[in-house]
Amino acid sequence: MQEENKSKYIAVAGNIGAGKSSLTGLLSKHFKWEAFYESVDDNPYLADFYEDMLRWSFNLQIYFLSSRFRHQKEMLGQQISLIQDRTIYEDVEIFAKNLHEMNLMSDRDFANYEALFHEMSHYLRPPDLLIYLRAQVPTLVRQIQQRGRDYENTIRIDYLERLNRLYEDWIDRYPHEKLIIDTDDLDFVNDPEDLGKIIGLVEQRLYGLFN
Repeated sequence: MQEENKSKYIAVAGNIGAGKSSLTGLLSKHFKWEAFYESVDDNPYLADFYEDMLRWSFNLQIYFLSSRFRHQKEMLGQQISLIQDRTIYEDVEIFAKNLHEMNLMSDRDFANYEALFHEMSHYLRPPDLLIYLRAQVPTLVRQIQQRGRDYENTIRIDYLERLNRLYEDWIDRYPHEKLIIDTDDLDFVNDPEDLGKIIGLVEQRLYGLFN
């Protein structure tokens, strides 16, 4: 029982529209964890980025990196059990890398960005459990359309496909405790049984007999 009472740090990762925020809220409510959400609506670069990715890619990624690093320090300084919507690792492994591959971030900017992240990474504590929500592009598109954010209307399908490829590459290399959930046939928001399956998997990973 001592292990169960120890504060936990959980993170939810996944592509745009995978359901990270929804699952973060549901697991927070069930386990009584404090929820910390990705800063999106107050991001001063996001709308400009979707209009002109080449111009704003470096600015956007630096904002995400500094914001998430600051939030992570604040979160982990509280000594509470918490769950986080999206990780700082995704910034460098997925989004910045994709922009660089698409020639939307220069070699110079990407090298600068990676060097900054490398210095920051020495001060980071990895999650006790990373939950990766795997979803195919049709699922992502449907869920993006359902939430109706104006600045996401211009997201291209090939952009989501590229992100999915990078996510799969990253999650395969991720060296810490992880739980991969295929969400295409799940509706954990509206179906209590589907949510219960995920809760059971999380409990097994965090509080199982061999942990």
